[in-house]
Amino acid sequence: MREKQNNWLRVEAVIKWANMSTNYFARYIGLARGENLYQIKRGNNGISFDVADRIVAKFPQIDKLWLLTGEGQMFADTMARGAQIPFYRVDPEQSIRQLAELEPESNLLVPMVGSCDCAMCYTGRAMGSVVPPGTIVLLKAVELDAIIPGGEYVIVGRKIVTLRIVRAVEGEEKLRLVAGDREHYDDILLNYSDVVSVYKVNGKLIINN
Repeated sequence: MREKQNNWLRVEAVIKWANMSTNYFARYIGLARGENLYQIKRGNNGISFDVADRIVAKFPQIDKLWLLTGEGQMFADTMARGAQIPFYRVDPEQSIRQLAELEPESNLLVPMVGSCDCAMCYTGRAMGSVVPPGTIVLLKAVELDAIIPGGEYVIVGRKIVTLRIVRAVEGEEKLRLVAGDREHYDDILLNYSDVVSVYKVNGKLIINN
């Protein structure tokens, strides 16, 4: 039964990537009705060669061997795949210290994004509309001296972990950590010597509910 469930997970991954409903996807690949796919979802059927051929005919980016067996990668063309970023369904402010001990839930496939180390789901409120709660942030570890003032970073300090806009403090070896919602959240001053690690926000996926 597990293998049949995995069959559906692969079909579902393609449907979500195509941004279609199951019924529309079925019609798009030339199936008379969505029942064929629902039988795969229920575990009654596997993925037939006919269904696989129909999917690959419409979406040549999809790797047929992966679709049929789960071996290899979803995308046949590595250029179409985009950056594969390990996704952890945790808040970076709560969990990034334990990153080495965490297991990713899945990989995000994000075209047009440079190298990232991980993706996490920000649930804080201090960043206001700049990074709304529920935003998936794409993070890349950088050195302290690579910080660009005005950028958004997750700063791991000895006592705090926070996602903020980072600004330099002129003449001092300190960072000014600025909230997006400055009406309700004060700036934080942090000595360079108290910074343990830094993650640059390379991208944001804001989910509109």
